[in-house]
Amino acid sequence: MAAHGARVRRPWGVAPTGLLLLGALYCLFPVCWVLIAATKSPGELFTTSTLAFGTGFFDNVAALFAYRDGVYWLWAGDTLLYAGGGALLSTAVSAVSGYALAKYRFPGRNLIFNLLIGGILVPAVVLAIPQYLLFSKIGLADSYWAVLLPQILHPYGIYLARVYAAAAIPDSLLEAGRIDGASEGRLMTRVALPMMTPGLVTIFLFQFVAIWNNFLLPFIMLGDDGKFPLTVGLYTLLAAGANQPTLYNLILTGRSCRSYP
Repeated sequence: MAAHGARVRRPWGVAPTGLLLLGALYCLFPVCWVLIAATKSPGELFTTSTLAFGTGFFDNVAALFAYRDGVYWLWAGDTLLYAGGGALLSTAVSAVSGYALAKYRFPGRNLIFNLLIGGILVPAVVLAIPQYLLFSKIGLADSYWAVLLPQILHPYGIYLARVYAAAAIPDSLLEAGRIDGASEGRLMTRVALPMMTPGLVTIFLFQFVAIWNNFLLPFIMLGDDGKFPLTVGLYTLLAAGANQPTLYNLILTGRSCRSYP
């Protein structure tokens, strides 16, 4: 028997830690490159070393914010609207739906839950074109609602809310509230939702990041560049940069700013 407190030697030593560090460096290198490139002036971007800092960061920021009368700020505001508003609405719908699926018994409950599980397996890219055709038919294409509404009903968020509600809210607590005369709405708002708060915060963060990084849905739905989020707006800058290389500095600066909501 090994002595008490003796250190147990791992069979592979520090190899797993080193492998994880290499993976982290591999993932962080593009981010570091974008941040460094954003500091370079147009003349320095293609003439200096890859990891050498430049001297034009503040000029790039000023040019980016002045581009087309400050359209970058409009894109940033649209992004916050889509990500913040969409995540809040999605969290609210997920909370109510997950609580109902976890704590109420009604015909078809298991079927609905199984359909939600199946919905998780469907890639969002498959639904983009049908969603556009639907919104176009009802006259909501090229509107803020065309980007917000598809994000509200999120199967994975409902699944997480259902699992968390089933584990965090005791049935006995709800029954005690009913015996005391509390209505179902009061039970949900005063008892269930406070107990589900950690799970709802997780759902909100998942949705916020997913909408913040979403490109395909707004790219398909929107035609007015005044409604573009940053992902699509920076893409239009990149497309224009093929004929105007001076825009590359604005693209890199905008991309580095977009990384920090």
